[in-house]
Amino acid sequence: MLPYVVFGVAVLVVAVVLERLSYRALERNPSVATEEFPGIGRELLGKFSSFDPELGWVPQPNREKQKDTGDHLPGEEVRSVVTYSTDEYGSRVCRATDRDEDAEVTVSTYGDSYCFCREVDDDETFQHYLAQELDTHVANYGGGNYGFDQALLRLKRQYPEEETDYVFVVVTASSIARILSVWKHYQEFGNILAVKPRYTLEDGTLKRIESPIEEKEDLLDLESKAEFLREHDFHYDHWFKPHHASRPYTADLLDDTENVRHALCEAGIEFEKRTGRAIPGIDFDDAKTRTELRMERPRVRYHERLFDTHERLFDALIEEFVDYADEQEFTPVFVMVQQLRYAKYEAEHGPIYGDLLERLDGKYDDLETIDMATHLSGGGDVESLYVERGEGGHYSPQTNKKIAQILAEVVEDDR
Repeated sequence: MLPYVVFGVAVLVVAVVLERLSYRALERNPSVATEEFPGIGRELLGKFSSFDPELGWVPQPNREKQKDTGDHLPGEEVRSVVTYSTDEYGSRVCRATDRDEDAEVTVSTYGDSYCFCREVDDDETFQHYLAQELDTHVANYGGGNYGFDQALLRLKRQYPEEETDYVFVVVTASSIARILSVWKHYQEFGNILAVKPRYTLEDGTLKRIESPIEEKEDLLDLESKAEFLREHDFHYDHWFKPHHASRPYTADLLDDTENVRHALCEAGIEFEKRTGRAIPGIDFDDAKTRTELRMERPRVRYHERLFDTHERLFDALIEEFVDYADEQEFTPVFVMVQQLRYAKYEAEHGPIYGDLLERLDGKYDDLETIDMATHLSGGGDVESLYVERGEGGHYSPQTNKKIAQILAEVVEDDR
């Protein structure tokens, strides 16, 4: 009898250990949600310096931040740090040319992190190169994780303070998901501070739903807003719930081989950090990045479906942009750029946004559209268009220079 008891206890101990290890592995897995309402403490809240009650968050004026690109192995000297600087307007600094009210042409840009040009220095953004091409200041009002809706809201708030002849809105295809979001965590697990307004379409008319967070401290009790968040965020039912892990966590971990690969990569990275030495012949950071790109495929396909089911909302926001341009008398330009995860998928399956650009061209005579994927080939190697390490997926300085040349043609053709 005793051996059976010992065996049973041993099995129980192993099961408990596996459950704890599996939970920890899933916590670090970007494709799995382990909690609906992770705790937000005052220390984390204090770091949220970009909070904005109207937009959710926004780059603050007169700031300079330096970011380690990750271009080094554990224990090695940091080889590359990028600098993000903003001016008094909250625009990313344009080092090529100062503002000049008497300039022959003026340009501003709005959009997401691809507009902001994350992962490159201030003098490596496409705005910097565009300013050199046009010999004029180019404002950069991009915001990390912004959807087209937030870019439009920021434009309407900022434009009266800085009127320009041209306004470029630069976003990725993930905007289709972001315009359906109220709390980013429901679709980008772990992004727990990002609560935003959104628009809905009712009887063909845009209706704005304000953010439920009026003050930053409201985030400390976000669970009290649960009913509002679940009701107004499309992704709660359609993405979060299907990817919410539950006991037994070991089963969720082992259910997908990519989950196991990701856990092994995390373990390897942790080992190298703790020991201060790299394991010869294995680049765990690269392996992790490639694993996460594969794990992103279901999300890309999900976004592709959203363009089929919610194209009317996206089109209505475009129409709002065009109408505002007509009201303020500037030339509107809509630019679609590609995240790395989309570029690799679309190289095989075609653009997930379908004929969006063609439809916009046919509908709006005054709107210029640019599908950057048709201009940037990377010589067949799409990864060459992006930074090599770091957070991954943003354009390299060389690609930003090409983008600037393409955007400059729009302005020069009108001169």
